[in-house]
Amino acid sequence: MQIIKDPNNPEVRVPFLFLQALDSDQGSNESDTEQRNKALRGRMFVVNEMVQSEKDYVKDLGVIVEGFMSRLEVRGIPEEMRGKDKIVFGNIQQIYDWHRDFFMVELERCIQNHDLLADLFIRHERRLHMYVVYCQNKPRSEFIVIEYETYFEEIQHEISCRMSISDYLIKPIQRITKYQLLLKVCEEPKAVELMSLVPKRCNDMMNLGRLQGYEGKLTSQGKLLQQETFCVWEQDGGVLSRSKERRVFLFEQIIIFSELLRKGSNNPGYQFKNSIKVSYLAMQDGVDGDPCKFVLWSRGSAERFTLQASSASIKMTWVETIASLLDAQNNFLSGKNLAAICTANSQRSRRSGLNPSFHFPCELVLVLQDFVAVREDEISVFRGEKVQILASNQQGQSLVYRPANSDSPAAEGWVPRSVLNTH
Repeated sequence: MQIIKDPNNPEVRVPFLFLQALDSDQGSNESDTEQRNKALRGRMFVVNEMVQSEKDYVKDLGVIVEGFMSRLEVRGIPEEMRGKDKIVFGNIQQIYDWHRDFFMVELERCIQNHDLLADLFIRHERRLHMYVVYCQNKPRSEFIVIEYETYFEEIQHEISCRMSISDYLIKPIQRITKYQLLLKVCEEPKAVELMSLVPKRCNDMMNLGRLQGYEGKLTSQGKLLQQETFCVWEQDGGVLSRSKERRVFLFEQIIIFSELLRKGSNNPGYQFKNSIKVSYLAMQDGVDGDPCKFVLWSRGSAERFTLQASSASIKMTWVETIASLLDAQNNFLSGKNLAAICTANSQRSRRSGLNPSFHFPCELVLVLQDFVAVREDEISVFRGEKVQILASNQQGQSLVYRPANSDSPAAEGWVPRSVLNTH
């Protein structure tokens, strides 16, 4: 089978016969049956390509686990590097075991039944979260590999490896992106949507992993809603600073301003500079008629931040997201009746087809263990918090309402029922 590269995505090899099958000039003169058969053959070629590239990927993961990691244990870890070796590899062992022992087998079944392909990715959405964890650790891993570059080069030579450890450690990030591209060719919209979100979360986590100097716990700040680079002017009292480039991270509970380090490098970093808690946040959505500027500040502080986006659309997205956060906060602080909120949410849940027998409009339950949100409709909860169960579904999840506190605004979303004390 001849394989060519997609010029728009050189990482994706596309079967030449598949491209022929999609030739629109011939398709107009063929019957529907012939066109369906060609499309089926095209899917077959792409599924075969996905399976073959998966085997290559598992082989590469094996070089890391059974090559670099095993040799490191035999050779012995230098005293000054003890503890850092775990950061270098992150959860690569977990990724390797799952792909080798489970996902590879499931993917091969799709050769006989192509309809299983989309469902395979959708069913294992939460398992794919391990890539988000890997990417969050990746920046720290990169720094250590650079610090001990000579040591890892020696191991590479000892195991007769053709590529450096850095070349192999980037493989999981390349692979999680490639799934999306291959699924697009297969025309699997639901799976494509999912596999578009996972790489985005991975990218978000890699950027967060490069943030230095923030003393708080990022995992306690809720979902990362937006991140973008702005020109920022700081004003304290009457003094307006010159503009500075800042990477700004918008979480559910905090906004963080950071300075870009090592600009132009393959491994950029971010140094924490300022933050504003959403519970104290105020916003002015326009500045002197400029379509790209808006102002943020903390209530009770004279310090203001004027942000200029690179386009009006980016500014509008941020203003709308922040306005939604502030509206949710104001609704809670205005003293709305909690029972009314619960009833409204329960009615919305019924419209979504949830089992009404599982509704508990005002029941407070204790969170037994931490849960970090992965999907857009989930929320993070932490052990010891109390939430209200609004509804439950047949997939073992509960829709909960988390009341606002001094550190975070009110929030609503799905969590696994297993993390709640429902007994």
